Amino acid sequence: MDYLKTVVPSQLLAERGSNLVVINPGSANIRMGLAQQETPFNIPHCISRRTTGANQAPKRNVQDQLLNSQVTTAQHMEREKSYDIIASLLKIPFLDEEVANNSFPRKMGRVDGYTNTPQSNRKETAFTWTNVFDKKSDSSSALESSPNNGEISEPPDQGEGTASKELTSSACKFREYICGEEALRISPTEPYCLRRPIRRGHFNISQHYPMQQVFEDMQVIWDWILIEKLHIPHSERNMFSAILVVPETFDNREIKEMLSIVLRDLHFSSAVVHQEGLAAVFGNGLSTACVVNMGAQVTSVICIEDGVALPTTQMTLRFGGEDISRCLLWTQRHHQTWPPIRTDALTKPVDLLMLNRLKEMYCQIKEGEVEAVAVVHSYEDGMPAGSHKTRLTALNVPPMGLFYPMLLVPDVHPPPPRFWFNDYEDMLEDAWHMEFPRRSDMSDGLYSSLNGGFPMWDSYSFFQTKPKKEDCIGLAEAITKSILSTGRIDLQRKLFCSIQLFGGVALTAGLISAAEERVLHAIPSNEAIDTVEVLQSRTNPTFVSWKGGAILGVLDFGRDAWIHREDWIRSGIHIGSGRKYKDSYFLQAQAMCYMNS
Repeated sequence: MDYLKTVVPSQLLAERGSNLVVINPGSANIRMGLAQQETPFNIPHCISRRTTGANQAPKRNVQDQLLNSQVTTAQHMEREKSYDIIASLLKIPFLDEEVANNSFPRKMGRVDGYTNTPQSNRKETAFTWTNVFDKKSDSSSALESSPNNGEISEPPDQGEGTASKELTSSACKFREYICGEEALRISPTEPYCLRRPIRRGHFNISQHYPMQQVFEDMQVIWDWILIEKLHIPHSERNMFSAILVVPETFDNREIKEMLSIVLRDLHFSSAVVHQEGLAAVFGNGLSTACVVNMGAQVTSVICIEDGVALPTTQMTLRFGGEDISRCLLWTQRHHQTWPPIRTDALTKPVDLLMLNRLKEMYCQIKEGEVEAVAVVHSYEDGMPAGSHKTRLTALNVPPMGLFYPMLLVPDVHPPPPRFWFNDYEDMLEDAWHMEFPRRSDMSDGLYSSLNGGFPMWDSYSFFQTKPKKEDCIGLAEAITKSILSTGRIDLQRKLFCSIQLFGGVALTAGLISAAEERVLHAIPSNEAIDTVEVLQSRTNPTFVSWKGGAILGVLDFGRDAWIHREDWIRSGIHIGSGRKYKDSYFLQAQAMCYMNS
């Protein structure tokens, strides 16, 4: 304990992080890496599996895609109304104003795709189709087993069209499955079906995507990353432990299933669960903050006080970065600036990759007309990408959809079966008042104080109501409601000055000042609060929760929260219920107070 009081986290990470794997799963991407790494691998959380009829085009290129995903008339009207509200705020022409009267004399704003990340350095190069064949020759086998497998680099014969494929297919066999970005760049003519195990913050279970298939796909993706990226084979997995950093959207049963995948299927020796919001606060060296996780498909808000998540403040918004990308396409088509190409972000994953890249390079929040000349690409079945130089306009409108979500029409997917959520307790709520079974091999100390005896908990009340889920309000209203629900003016003032944005969307240029302004206006006039501040992240917002999980994992405070593989397999969730995520909040809080003392 004396040593831990003097050591800095970076030293702990170097000493103890070599055998800790931090896993932060999201709906669209998964971040995974060793705790001692500066940044994790950030990989699309998807898999394409070969369909049985190798000579037939599959009926579904995307397994979870509903056939009817058209925007309704009411949604379209709401979207146009939201656009005009945003246009008024940004001082740009309304949606249906005569463009000819305004476009000729106006100056084109210079947009260099500036963001605070290396993502802005990407060139507008086209994606190439993934090589779906396993080569039988020795040289090709060496290529397939190289450490770079799954990256952007392509085999020599890739992207050369159908004729080349026919010449080589006799000497090749199809890869059974393809993970990560390669899975998104498979031509629709190939016999593969794309699956995403997580959709909108929950397991993507539907009539088209059975529960067991979701589990199996998730296990294969994670195992592929461990072997191909982290170079940890099955034979050495028992020397490693896993830290699961889970978003607030997941329910208990989903977390239990992920733990089973980590311990039973991936063969880690032990594992622990930490909550994403808490990890993000920890990763930025804070103890109290309103944390806003802005991911690709979900935005969630939760308040943290002294390292403790306040369950009644949790809010979940069903939109994220991918919705902004689709809105970018809609905006350009409405202004007739998009070239006449077949772009479909829902059924052609490579088109969504392109739109995400354009959004990251050009979208920002600022007043006035924001335009740019860019190169967009068309991806026709099996053909090399076509390049189209065009003028993109109204690039500041799509990210404003965060505050006016009716501008962002989410894709329509079936919700998970309700039995998943009706008969299982809430993850946050039960951390406060659960009586845990005592094990003879568990040490005293931290665990003995769990049901009383630690002074800081005397002032906390038990929360009996589950957090509300809000889908139709904007980001500013969600942050305001979350903070005001704490009910204490001193804490509210502190939280309004300690708002933390993380996730990929947090990199949007101009978002911080826009969020401060909109939140300040959203606070009711009868509240005695007049200051709002969004804190600058000390590290890349995309990875801050992963980094916080790595720091939490190397601290000794959580030893009793770790679940060992043998215990989990032998006794399942029963004997482990007092040692996994339920008390991890308590243990994290002690670690937080310890570091700030």
